[in-house]
Amino acid sequence: MLRPLNNKPLPYWLQWWSVGLLGLALTGCSPSQSDRSVLRPMTPALALPTLAQAAPADLALSPAVPRPAPVTVWEHLQQADEQLYVVLLRHAIAPGTGDPASFRLDDCATQRNLSAAGRSQAQQIGAAFRQRDISVVQVLSSQWCRCLETAELMALGPVEPYPPLNSFFRDRSTATQQTSQVQAYVRNQPNRGVLVMVTHQVNITALTGILPGSGQAVVVALNDEGELAQVGLLDAGQ
Repeated sequence: MLRPLNNKPLPYWLQWWSVGLLGLALTGCSPSQSDRSVLRPMTPALALPTLAQAAPADLALSPAVPRPAPVTVWEHLQQADEQLYVVLLRHAIAPGTGDPASFRLDDCATQRNLSAAGRSQAQQIGAAFRQRDISVVQVLSSQWCRCLETAELMALGPVEPYPPLNSFFRDRSTATQQTSQVQAYVRNQPNRGVLVMVTHQVNITALTGILPGSGQAVVVALNDEGELAQVGLLDAGQ
């Protein structure tokens, strides 16, 4: 029986009225068994944006930007991870023409050699490659002392003597054979990197039709037909 705070019993009509209110409150606070079967998830008052909608536009992943096409000869050499480039370099300044009549391949004293200006030029050529971060995979040289010294002073890597680069200025009978050997060597190399060949004017002219000055280079690459195609003329000492 419900009692007020003064411990006196309440009238019966007030007790029944209180019990009824309590029952309505209890049934209204929890769903019946039949109501539970039709419960639905709550719908949020504000729909949450998706990740794509919420992320700033500048954070979205974009496809890689293609590398700009090379413009200068130096830029071609800097992108040699995609193409093999051959630098056909005429030896540095060595005053005179040809070689003395007493020429011997194993004796530099009998040959036309680099001057002080030529040695300085060779060093400048090597520095120009290093300043532009051009990685050279191989350095080949004629066995002539002025070519070997040019290659060594450039300091771009170990120098390997390669007889097909030897001068045929005095004996043109081997020109066709040596030119074919150089072309075949280039075709058999991996199609990437920079290959430096230090040689003579007559050899470069036979390969490209161009007559370079001392310390100048003709840069070539293989075309789709496997032939040497000119990329440009390089004067690395300037």
